[in-house]
Amino acid sequence: MENLFVYGTLCHLPLLARVLGRLPEMAKAHLPDHAVFWAQGHDFPIILGRSGAAAAGWLLSGLTPEDFARLDYYEGPFGFHILETQVETAWGESLPARVYVADAGLWQPGNPWDLAEWQARWGSVVEATAADVMALYPQPIARARRYPMLVRGASRLRAAAAAAVNTLRRPVASGDVTIMAQHQPYAKFFAVEEYDLIHRLFDGNQGSLINRAVFVSGDAVTVLPYDARRDRVLLVEQFRAGPLARGDVQPWQLEPIAGRIDPGETPEETAIREAHEEAGLTLTTLLPVANYYPSPGAKTEFLYSFVALTDLPDDTAIVAGLESEGEDIKGHVISFERLMRLVHSGEAATAPLILTALWLERERPRLRQSLA
Repeated sequence: MENLFVYGTLCHLPLLARVLGRLPEMAKAHLPDHAVFWAQGHDFPIILGRSGAAAAGWLLSGLTPEDFARLDYYEGPFGFHILETQVETAWGESLPARVYVADAGLWQPGNPWDLAEWQARWGSVVEATAADVMALYPQPIARARRYPMLVRGASRLRAAAAAAVNTLRRPVASGDVTIMAQHQPYAKFFAVEEYDLIHRLFDGNQGSLINRAVFVSGDAVTVLPYDARRDRVLLVEQFRAGPLARGDVQPWQLEPIAGRIDPGETPEETAIREAHEEAGLTLTTLLPVANYYPSPGAKTEFLYSFVALTDLPDDTAIVAGLESEGEDIKGHVISFERLMRLVHSGEAATAPLILTALWLERERPRLRQSLA
């Protein structure tokens, strides 16, 4: 049995319970001559030597090799390793303990760590992410997967918070779906997961064990800017790997502005951010079109689609995008009539654009009449 001193995010006990699968014996303690900081530009802490300081945390006792294996699995993607040290308890006793510290030079310190601030902004997202991470234990997880898994954790929270509408569908009851095994054979920016599961049939009986593969990506936003006075829209054109992999001779696609919802953002905030990044636009009025799964048979992705009322003068169309993400995005300002011709001819071949164009076709008279 070993002791471990935890600080920062693992002082959030629901997260600690997710990682260990239980809460061990613990007592308040501190690590002398150390202080905890935000890792600069990130959502997690690092601990560094600072003469005269004292890093507060919890001393966990009676940990087993399995406990440390689970902790190593969770901490590994952060670039942390174990250090042997001495900590002081609240009653003044000095005890040997292990502590996770960042690899030298990997992260730079930011402001002093604030657990309450982290809990308010990140606590529930990281807790949901930890559930996904530990569900894959002990399968390896690359360090590069950490942020995409945070995006997925935030998506899980939005899914759980959404009220289910069941006027036609069957209501869901406890035990309707049982996951027997979960695997992740591929994981980089996106991931592929396989599930062995059983679900209840429409006749009320449990079905046979089945295997299903799912392409895992986070929730995303699309937004189509519309100038009601000039009766025109802004589309973006960019290279897409999906059509290329399908064998389409035209991998450059016409789309609304689109982007992934970052952890801590609302769909509306993402729409505003992406419009600035992809088209140089500053949006204020967003009209919800629909929230939907574009391909629920194979993908976790859930879309929030908007139309944005804005001004689109002739010089609006630009080439933009983030160089750091390899984006090369060309804007097109076109009339509403041309948009619908693109939809009907098939040149506009992406589902969010088609869906949003049809919504705009229905709502356009009302939006234009409001200008009178």
